[in-house]
Amino acid sequence: MKDNKIQETETELINPQKTKKLVKQEMFSLINNKLLGKGSFGKIYLGKNNITGEDVAIKVEPVGDDMSQLKYEYKIYKLLQGGYGFPKVYQFIEETRNNILIMELLGPSIEKIFLKYKRHFSLLTVVMIMEQILYRIEYLHSKNLIHRDIKPDNFLIGRGDKNKVIYAIDFGLAKKYKQSKTGLHIPYRDGKHLTGTARYTSINTHLGMEQSRRDDIEALGYMMVYLLRGRLPWQGMINSNPKKKYERIKKVKMETKLTLLCAGLPEEIIKFIQYARDMRFEDKPNYSYLRGLLRKIASRNALKMDPNKLDWIVKEKKEEEKEDENEEEKEEKKELIKEEKKEESIEEKVEEEKKESIKEEKKEEEINEEKKEEKEEKEEKEENKELIIEEINEEKKEEKKEED
Repeated sequence: MKDNKIQETETELINPQKTKKLVKQEMFSLINNKLLGKGSFGKIYLGKNNITGEDVAIKVEPVGDDMSQLKYEYKIYKLLQGGYGFPKVYQFIEETRNNILIMELLGPSIEKIFLKYKRHFSLLTVVMIMEQILYRIEYLHSKNLIHRDIKPDNFLIGRGDKNKVIYAIDFGLAKKYKQSKTGLHIPYRDGKHLTGTARYTSINTHLGMEQSRRDDIEALGYMMVYLLRGRLPWQGMINSNPKKKYERIKKVKMETKLTLLCAGLPEEIIKFIQYARDMRFEDKPNYSYLRGLLRKIASRNALKMDPNKLDWIVKEKKEEEKEDENEEEKEEKKELIKEEKKEESIEEKVEEEKKESIKEEKKEEEINEEKKEEKEEKEEKEENKELIIEEINEEKKEEKKEED
């Protein structure tokens, strides 16, 4: 395209080996190669929609022998388009060396916000987060899909005025649990490898069972405990052998009673997790019941479900108010300095005038002194003149006498 149309742009991408790769596209371009994040699939860069000027996220995956994870994820996102709390996807590009997914740019993840606030969220914030996420998972399940990697990193807040909305992302491990045409549920299998993040996966997943909707719900329960406690009992288990590490996590997870796991937390959380554990493989979760448990926590603790009371909204507002106060203080300080300078200027002016007055007085005194001296000198001259005249007259008299 030329002239008034969008010009084709060429942008260099640099992979971990620093070899240059060229991406050609018309609608989108990278912004200064700014890296937003990276994962097992590749990297995420900050980009721009050249038509609207809107910022976008550009996910770049090097082409390999295996099936493209980005292409699969793109297909999942397309199935979810139109769902509230799911990011828009704009384009999928297959290049010789890279696969590229261009999508809506979102804000930070729940995990990042949680860490920012030193692993502490209020009870109300956790309840409201989980309620939103339950809606996202219900919509995902309605599209015959399960997530299989529920964790705080995979739920992001929106940007700007959408910062109260929680978005579900990262569907690289998502899977269909039911065939769309036949409506048949996938068959139960065991002996499966662990898929997802071990910290949050269900006990059945650890046991090698095929995942279904129940496993997403159980993972949500563990995520809720994590957000309320700041950690889970099976966290921080270090082992160079992943298989042994997962075995240790499974052991602790199975041996930790729910009453101990949820000690000091609302009893509804035990009911939430127990409900998920009691579900059969093909059971459809009762999402309304689960949301009801969350709302019961809020009502029993006299908490109003208001998105404006989410911790990051409240704290951002306080920070803005503090900034405003600082600005006001700065302005007041400026005005005070201005007034002080003005007063100093007036004082300086008065001082200058005083100096000028003294100077004038001195000058006047000098003039008066000069006049006085001139007068005295004149008077003296007059006196001398009179004396001289008298002397002359005396001399004349004397001369006259002599003549006589």
